[in-house]
Amino acid sequence: MKPRGSYKLLGNHRARRAPDALAPFGVVPRSQRIVDSLRCELSSGDTVRSVRIRQVFSSPREIFRVELEMPELGYQRTTLLDRDALEELLEIDELRALVDAAGA
Repeated sequence: MKPRGSYKLLGNHRARRAPDALAPFGVVPRSQRIVDSLRCELSSGDTVRSVRIRQVFSSPREIFRVELEMPELGYQRTTLLDRDALEELLEIDELRALVDAAGA
């Protein structure tokens, strides 16, 4: 019989102790991965039916809500971005045109 409180934790202990494959020099910031993911979804424009961008907060920092809707897939994605991330997302002219066309 095991004494109380001596249970093994779930998961692989060796994997937790192994050096992280995403060492600090190779880590892509989370915000960059989110922007890249949104850019990928927007670039496949045949599946995205509507794109809406709305400003949610103006102070202390500008925050925007980006909504993508793909009814064929039963999918809707809502993401909050700051001004810098939104500008980075829309720096490609084709994506900016897609968002402008969807808003009109």
